[in-house]
Amino acid sequence: MSKLPLLFLPPLLLLLLPASAEIKNLKISADSRPMILFEKFGFTHTGFVSVAVSSVSVTSSLARPDSSRLSFFLLSEESLIQVLLQLQQNPNFCVIDSKYINLLFTFRDLSPPPHSSFNHSYPVTSPNEYSLFFANCAPESQVTMDVRTEVYNLDPGSVKDYLSAGLTQLPALYFFFSVIYIAFLGFWTMNCLKNKRSVHRIHLLMAGLLVMKALNLICAAEDKHYVKVTGTPHGWDVLFYIFQFIRVVLLFTVIILIGTGWSFLKPFLQEKEKKVLMIVIPLQVLANLASIVIGETGPFIKDWVTWNQVFLLVDIVCCCAIIFPIVWSIRSLRETSKTDGKAARNLAKLTLFRQFYIVVIGYLYFTRIVVFALKTIAAYKYQWVANAAEEIASLAFYTVMFYMFRPVEKNEYFVLDDEEEEAAEMVLRDEEFEL
Repeated sequence: MSKLPLLFLPPLLLLLLPASAEIKNLKISADSRPMILFEKFGFTHTGFVSVAVSSVSVTSSLARPDSSRLSFFLLSEESLIQVLLQLQQNPNFCVIDSKYINLLFTFRDLSPPPHSSFNHSYPVTSPNEYSLFFANCAPESQVTMDVRTEVYNLDPGSVKDYLSAGLTQLPALYFFFSVIYIAFLGFWTMNCLKNKRSVHRIHLLMAGLLVMKALNLICAAEDKHYVKVTGTPHGWDVLFYIFQFIRVVLLFTVIILIGTGWSFLKPFLQEKEKKVLMIVIPLQVLANLASIVIGETGPFIKDWVTWNQVFLLVDIVCCCAIIFPIVWSIRSLRETSKTDGKAARNLAKLTLFRQFYIVVIGYLYFTRIVVFALKTIAAYKYQWVANAAEEIASLAFYTVMFYMFRPVEKNEYFVLDDEEEEAAEMVLRDEEFEL
């Protein structure tokens, strides 16, 4: 059987974000893939991996499969490169024969039919990030089995920690940022009450966004906490995905509405602006569905890579779509400034929208490109740094956006300085505000 599909392993691992390694019960049905990735986990020197398989059956259109050619094994990131080199040199090479893998057991170790089961726990004494694989080197064979995996490190006192060595700080990290957003919401509420006459509907949506962000982080903290101590999220993952969906839809909606100037510059949306919302919101539904599939399953399902590609594509489309309303507003203000005789006011608006455009671009670039690069290059012990960088960038973006469009009397939107009209007209003539 050709092992060419193994060459797709590197992109698969690049797509695999560091995930909580909660206890998983999986069903593999008539699967002919030569390799199946189950877990990726950062171990300390007190790590353990427990694998239990049951109801195992192997069918083949050829001779009876050799049970020693089907096995579970661990593979470190460094050894993965060596295995790929072996496969390039010999496409028919079976990874089970590689000296770079840590073989756990083969199907020869299974109990006799009809149970055909195996259950064992293995210590991992060499700290590193390992991937748990199943390999099928039997030609033209399909495997059906129930698999239970349990991967953890032992903390002092022999307490099991089911989070990867680089993610064990996440519960505290998410809780810390949730407190910050709750305080943020308090300041925003006081500011709105202090400037009631300047409060518009968009400011209420922005308050709702802060509420959803705080709730999302609280649920993320509880989710990771329960996974850390018990191996299962105890239902907090459901709340996490609900608030994440509402938060992401609200975030994109707020950015689009601010970009159009809705409620504080004009009371209605144009048709093209409505179309952007009608495109982005359904796409966010699809993106969140893909996010749930990615987070709640894993690379062991056949369409996992496809769901990653769907999520990436939809996210890129949404990020591009939210830029258009800002560009349209800048162009509209530019045209209006030539005819309405309010140069100073239009110059302030143009400057603010141009700054907002730059801030949005910077936020999208950092959270999509820089954070992904950090997750890729960071050592497994410091995977939490990428999550911290993403939350810091998000907090900075929220702070700047909320400050720029805060409900304050006589802010940039409403300043009318007659003494600067002539200077502003000169600036508008010379500065085209090209993006």
